[in-house]
Amino acid sequence: MSRKTNMLDFEGQVFNIGIDTHKSNWKVTVRQNSMELKKFSMNPEPLELLSYMSKHYPGGRYRSVYEAGFSGYWIHRSLSELGIDNIIINPSDVPTTHKEKDRKSDGVDSAKLSRELENGSLTGIYIPTMEQESIRALARLARQYSKRSTQVKTRITSFLDVNGVRLAEGLQYSYWSKNHIKWISELEFKLPVNRYILDKHLQELQHIRGMRLELLRKVRECSRNILTVRLLRSIPGIGLTVAFILYTELMDIRRFESEDPLASYIGLVPSTASTNDKEHNKGMTQRHSRYLRYILIEAAWIAVRRDPAMTLAFSKLTKRMSKTRAIIRIAKKLLKRIRWVWLHQKEYVTAIVE
Repeated sequence: MSRKTNMLDFEGQVFNIGIDTHKSNWKVTVRQNSMELKKFSMNPEPLELLSYMSKHYPGGRYRSVYEAGFSGYWIHRSLSELGIDNIIINPSDVPTTHKEKDRKSDGVDSAKLSRELENGSLTGIYIPTMEQESIRALARLARQYSKRSTQVKTRITSFLDVNGVRLAEGLQYSYWSKNHIKWISELEFKLPVNRYILDKHLQELQHIRGMRLELLRKVRECSRNILTVRLLRSIPGIGLTVAFILYTELMDIRRFESEDPLASYIGLVPSTASTNDKEHNKGMTQRHSRYLRYILIEAAWIAVRRDPAMTLAFSKLTKRMSKTRAIIRIAKKLLKRIRWVWLHQKEYVTAIVE
């Protein structure tokens, strides 16, 4: 006598999975039809998540979301390869109730993510390819070594200050020639230990400069076949490193439909608060790309010295505002030129783009 069995089949039904990721475990919440079906902890393995869903909700369509963070994109790529429709979102973009802020936990976070995924209120961030991610990591490493060089020079300057040796104003932020380093290395101190300390600082600086030189050679090598990087360098104020960072951080300029969302992404917009008919400017927005806003402002300072049009614009701006505020306006002008060159794939011609 044969026994009939009713097999579970959720074909056509959508399950929304919120994942709060950690190195040691994931907190997962599963929702369907506005109901929270399951909340559990699991090993941080995409295949294990698929196995769980296939066992309990076979035949269903699985959608998942997690917040951008330490784990990068490997989870997303693995989930996508397994057939799970995944997105990564900026943590700041997740609608959060006061209660959720007051009682924050991993379980609350995963439940919130699954709820908002089901509500359709989440927009995923841009996901670079593995090749794009690798050259982005190279650009960031080169930038880190540039910052380390400045930090060590600042420490050397401070050490010399307390020992009565003064360097020229602002020299710790500029390039130190071999002759300048040689002059520092030959300074004499009354106490041998001070000579020893300075030597260690200089050894660190030389090591960092050597590493930075190697990284810049690799950046130059990787950028040879990237037309956009070459075109961006035609803009006054944009050198190889800045052009390479711009390219690797943005990758696809067309994902920004206009200049405003691009400026907002970088952080060249004010933070405002409106009450009735009044709008209060609270200064530069705290939300920004930490890899782009700073270098664009640096590039703007160079542009006002090298591009006559920028020099004139900066001069006019400083008549009605501080230099600090004026350089932000110049950075936005520079961004407009960057966008034009990138979109049109043409070299910049001075004074053509206003």
